[in-house]
Amino acid sequence: MKEAHTNSSSNKVKSCCKNKLLKVVQITAIVIILIMIGGYIFMKQTQFGNNPTGDRLSRVKNSPNYKNGKFQYAVETSDLGEDTSMYEMFNEFFFNKNKRIRPSSDIPSVKSDLKKLKSDENIIVWLGHSSFFLQVDGKKVLIDPVLSQYASPVKFFNKSYKGSSVYTADDIPNIDYLFISHDHYDHLDYETVTKLKPKIKKIITALGVGSHFEHWGYDNNIIVEEDWGETIVLDEMFEVTLTPSRHRSGRGVKSNQTLWGSFVFKTPNMKIFYSGDTGYGPHFKDIGNTHGPFDLAIMECGQYSKYWKNSHMMPKEVIQASLDLKAKKLMPGHWAKFALSMHDWDEPIIKVIEESKKKNMPLLYPLIGQKLDLKEAVTMEAWWEKIK
Repeated sequence: MKEAHTNSSSNKVKSCCKNKLLKVVQITAIVIILIMIGGYIFMKQTQFGNNPTGDRLSRVKNSPNYKNGKFQYAVETSDLGEDTSMYEMFNEFFFNKNKRIRPSSDIPSVKSDLKKLKSDENIIVWLGHSSFFLQVDGKKVLIDPVLSQYASPVKFFNKSYKGSSVYTADDIPNIDYLFISHDHYDHLDYETVTKLKPKIKKIITALGVGSHFEHWGYDNNIIVEEDWGETIVLDEMFEVTLTPSRHRSGRGVKSNQTLWGSFVFKTPNMKIFYSGDTGYGPHFKDIGNTHGPFDLAIMECGQYSKYWKNSHMMPKEVIQASLDLKAKKLMPGHWAKFALSMHDWDEPIIKVIEESKKKNMPLLYPLIGQKLDLKEAVTMEAWWEKIK
């Protein structure tokens, strides 16, 4: 009788434990499902854009650069650098973060009135990070404009340095050609391009990227998407060729569904190269031999790291790439607005200048907003030295 009672008690305990475990599993499953639903709803917000569909997707899949379900650079490019690990990268980023990753005071800048330029002025204005405005041979060009204060789909992450967001979409005049190198948030900003919509006459970008613009209400008739090596005649004696870069793309969970690239821009009197984001690779020599020499190369120079050196150039490589391109002058970008890597905020320009002196590469490093004449020599000031 006592044994029967003991077995009965044991069964009750087992049943109770089983019920508790079942409840834990049920609650865990519900939480996971709610997280998945929440994530799905979050990712459906307009600012994330839209991946290619229909005829656009067919063109993407027919590209020789689209293999195994995604776009790929000619040379195998891993997400992480050699001899590094994801654990090492996260440990450094979260627990050993550099104290000078952001400037201690406001970035100095000037504000040129872009709406009151003389028609014969040939100028370039750095708008911060990788955003540039050009007026050349009578045409107004805008490159990768990010004029909000965030390189992110949400307004609490990747905020710009104080003083670096001097221009807004309201300050931009009507634009003949908008160049978008790829769809990462620090190059394609939803807030900026939606505000600029009435001012844009033509968009030139890489395969698939137009799907975002269509999703945001742009007329497909003004969107030109091309593959690497394809040339677009824009107007009489104006043309642009989309050229390769060693990078990646994506605004959501699935990456490399849209193409990325660099631009060769030819005008009646000038030839300008814009690198977009890129690691160093053989494409620079190919572009230099095919399209060079260039009057100006606008090159990324910051946000590099040993952890992703395959997709962003180190300072020495920036100079070598400019030499490969046969560039007469170099203007570095991709620095001084957002902290997207772990180096000192001013390290990119310091190291690029050091290397440019060794290799005799003329360099332009203006203030954000400073108007530079494209055809005249300009005296530069090391303005970042005033910031500790």
